[in-house]
Amino acid sequence: MPLLQDSDAMYRLLIQSVVDYAIYMLTPEGIVANWNPGAQRAKGYTAVEIVGQHFSLFYSEDERRADLPGQNLRIARTEGRFEAQGWRLKKDGSAFWAHVIIDAVRNDAGDLLGFAKITRDCTEQHQALQVQREHERRFRLLVQGVSDYAIYMLDLDGNVVNWNAGAQRAKGYQEHEIVGQHFSVFYTPEDRALGLPSKGLETARREGRFEAEGIRQRKDGSHFWTHVVIDAIHDDDGEMIGFAKITRDITERRKTELQLLEAKELAEKRSAEMATLSRFLDSVIANIPASVIVQDVRSHKILLVNQQAERLFAATKMVGRFASECLRPEVADYINQQMNQTLSMGEVRTSEMQVHTAQGLRTLRSRTVLNQDTESHSDYVLFVAEDVTDELAANAKIHHMAHHDALTGLPNRTLFQQRLKEALARSNGPTGSGKITGTLCLDLDDFKDVNDALGHAFGDKLLRALSERLRSELRDRDTLARLGGDEFAVILPELDTQEAAELAAQRMIQAIRPPFLIDGHSCSVGVSVGIALSPEDHVKPEQLMGYADMALYEAKRNGRNRFERFRQELDEIARQRRTLEADLRTALHFGQLKMHYQPIVSRDGQDISGYEALIRWIHPIKGIIPPMDFIPMAEETGLIHEVGTRALNLACQEAAGWGTLQTVSVNLSPIQFKNPGLIAIVELALADSGLAPERLELEITESVLLGDSDENVSTLRALKALGVAISLDDFGTGYSSLGYLRSFPFDRIKIDRSFVKDMAENKEALAIIRAITGMGNSLLIETTAEGVETHEQMLQLQAEGCSHFQGFFFGRPVPADERLITLKDDL
Repeated sequence: MPLLQDSDAMYRLLIQSVVDYAIYMLTPEGIVANWNPGAQRAKGYTAVEIVGQHFSLFYSEDERRADLPGQNLRIARTEGRFEAQGWRLKKDGSAFWAHVIIDAVRNDAGDLLGFAKITRDCTEQHQALQVQREHERRFRLLVQGVSDYAIYMLDLDGNVVNWNAGAQRAKGYQEHEIVGQHFSVFYTPEDRALGLPSKGLETARREGRFEAEGIRQRKDGSHFWTHVVIDAIHDDDGEMIGFAKITRDITERRKTELQLLEAKELAEKRSAEMATLSRFLDSVIANIPASVIVQDVRSHKILLVNQQAERLFAATKMVGRFASECLRPEVADYINQQMNQTLSMGEVRTSEMQVHTAQGLRTLRSRTVLNQDTESHSDYVLFVAEDVTDELAANAKIHHMAHHDALTGLPNRTLFQQRLKEALARSNGPTGSGKITGTLCLDLDDFKDVNDALGHAFGDKLLRALSERLRSELRDRDTLARLGGDEFAVILPELDTQEAAELAAQRMIQAIRPPFLIDGHSCSVGVSVGIALSPEDHVKPEQLMGYADMALYEAKRNGRNRFERFRQELDEIARQRRTLEADLRTALHFGQLKMHYQPIVSRDGQDISGYEALIRWIHPIKGIIPPMDFIPMAEETGLIHEVGTRALNLACQEAAGWGTLQTVSVNLSPIQFKNPGLIAIVELALADSGLAPERLELEITESVLLGDSDENVSTLRALKALGVAISLDDFGTGYSSLGYLRSFPFDRIKIDRSFVKDMAENKEALAIIRAITGMGNSLLIETTAEGVETHEQMLQLQAEGCSHFQGFFFGRPVPADERLITLKDDL
C-alpha cells in the first residue's frame, strides 16, 4: 500500500477510534458527511440516523430561528475557523455543554470542500466551574454582607486590597478612599511611631497569625477599641500571597467590662454599707405608691406587705397569715387567683381588672412574679398592683378629645372618617347589608356675618345651639360631626331609599330656620346641604366626601338654604373649575390678563373725566374670558390677591402714559381689602408707575364695610393718606350704612345700574336715586350713575343731580390704546 493511502487509512482509523470527541465532516451546505463513535456517544445518533441530515438539528428551535447555525458556518467560511461554547441538543432532547470547533477545509486551489467539526462534551467541567463560581460569589456576598466585622485583604506590603461593608461601618472609609492605602492609617500616631503596624504583619508572616486588642483610629479621627486578627494567606503551592485582616469594634464590650470591674471594686469597697442599703430598700417598698404583697409558695402565707396594700385593701397584721384570714373574700380571691395562675404558668404574669377595694371600685394593673431560689429553697410569689383608675380615665378623656370637637362635643373629622369607612364596609362589603349610606356636607349660610357682627363668643354659643338642633333631627345610629368652623357633616347608614337622605337634609334645614335667641339677641342663619350616596355615587369614603362637597357648592350657588344631590355633571363642573384655576395661574405667569377701560363722563355729558379699569383675561384658546367667569373662582382659591395686584399695577402703568389728567378707577375685592399688605401694594404700584396719587381712584363695595368697622375705617384712612380717591360702588344694593358716610369722607358714590335701568318704570328705583344724589350733594360727595345706555337716561340723571355718568351710551370697555379721548358731538 502506498504511503499516502496508508496515511489516509491510519487517519480514518484514528478518527473512528476517538470516543471522547465528536469528529465529523460537513458539506459546504452544513450536511453531515460522516460520523465517528465519539459523535454517536456525545449526541446519541448512529451514523445511519444522522449522515445526510443538516447539522442544525443539534441546536435549539430558538437558535435555529435566529439562524445561529448558518451564522457559525459563515464565520468558519470567512475566517477559516469558528470556535465557541454553548448548549447543544442530543437525540433524546437533553442538552449538554459543548466546546465546538468548525474548521473550513479547502483543496490546494483554495476551493471550499466542506467543514471539519469537532465537538467535546464539557458538561461536567462546566457544571464544576459554575459550582466554583457560585461558591466564590456566595463567599464574596457573605464577606460583603457582614456589617459587624471589618473583613478585608492586605497585600504582602500591608496595602488594603478590598473592603467590605463592615469595614466601612467600623472605620468610616468608603472603598474608593482606602483601597491601595497602607493599613497603618488605622493606627494612632503614637502606635505608628512605635512601629506596631509592621510588628503585627511580621508576627503574622512568621507565625501565621497575629491577634491582639487595642485602640484604632477612624477616618474622622475618633478612636475605638478593637479585637484584631491578621492571618497569613498562602496559595496551593504554599507561597504567601497576602494577609486576611478581621477587625471587630469591641468598644461597648470593653466599656461593659470596665464598668463591671468598677462595680465589683465598688461593691467590695462598700460591703459594709449593704445593711444600710437593705434597710433603705425596705423603706422604699413600704412607701412606694404601688401595693406590694409577697407570699410563700409552700405555705401560702404572706411574708411581706407594704402600707399602700394595707390602705387599699383595709387590712392590718397581714404578715404571717393567709389572705383569706385578713382580707375580704372578694379581695382574697382576686389575690389568690393572680398568685396561683403565676405558680401554674411559672412566669411573669400581668393583669388589669376592676376590684372592689376599701376605696371603692378601682382598676388595678398587677404584675405577679415567681421567684425560685434553688440554693436557699425559699420560693415566693411577688405581687405588685398599681391603681390605674385615674390614668385610664385620663386616657379615655384624651382619646375622646382626639376624636371629638372641643366646642360642640360632636365627632371631629378623624372620627367622622373612621365611622364613614365602617358604615361603607357594613353596607358594601362581601357580607354587607346592601342598603344605602348617605353622606351629607353642611355649611352655614351667613354665619361669618353673625360672627363678625356679634363676636366669636356669640358665634360659639350659636354653633352649640345649632348642633343640638341638628342632632335632634337624626337617628341614634347616624353620625353628626363638626369638621371645623361652620362646616358639619352627617353619615346616614342603613337607608332604605335615596329619598330618605333628602328628607333628613330637609328636616335639618327646617330645624335651623327658626331664629336663635342667645344672650338677648335674636339671629337667623341658614344651612346649605350637599348629599352623596353609596353605592350609587361611589363606594370609597374620600370620593364620597368629595362628591357631597361638590353638591354643597351647587346648593350654595343655587341660592343657599337648600340641599342638592350629587350629579355626575357636578364632577365635570368641578374639573372645569380646577382647569380654570390652573389656566388662571398660567395666565398670571404669561401675562394674559389685560385691562380694558370704560369712560366716566362729567355732569355736562361732554367731557371724559376718567376711566374705570376692568380686567379681561385673553385666553390663547378660549378668547376673552369676562371677570364674572373667573373672579369668583379667584376669590375662593386666594388667587384674587395676585389678580388684584396685577390689575392695579397694569392700570397705574398704562394711565401714567396717557399724557392727560384723567383719572383711572380700579375695583378692590372684599378679600383684597382684608389683606394686611394692601396699603403697601397700592403705594408700590404708584411708585413703580409714577402715576400721581390724585389720578387713582379705588372702588370698594358695601360688603367690604361689614364686620370690624374700626379696622375698616382705619384701612380707608390709610389709603386716603396716600392721596388716592375712594369710591363706594353699587351703593344701595346691599348693607348700606349711613354711618360710614358720616365717619369716612368718601370721594364718590356709584349708583348701581339696576336702579338706572328701572327708574323710568319703577318709582322706588327713582326715589332711591334721588335719595342718593341728594345725600351726595349734601355731603359734597360726587355721584356716578352706572349703566347709562340712552340719552333719555342721561337727561333724567342730570335732572336728579348726578355729577358723573358711565355706561354703554358713552362707550364700551376697550384696551387703553383704543379708548375714547373725547366724546362724539352727537351724544
